[in-house]
Amino acid sequence: MNKRKNVLLDKSFDFAIRIVNIYKVLSVEKKEFVLSKQLLRSGTANGIFIHEAQNIKS
Repeated sequence: MNKRKNVLLDKSFDFAIRIVNIYKVLSVEKKEFVLSKQLLRSGTANGIFIHEAQNIKS
């Protein structure tokens, strides 16, 4: 089976990793909990939306 590499998924995964690292800095070092939680939610949702769009059946 020839599986092509999905650049969009790779970039969204790398972006989510960076968002999680920023979340850790904001919540632990800066004690900013509200903003960091919203950043975590919105920054990691992209991968879910991409995955959902690829697996949709009509």
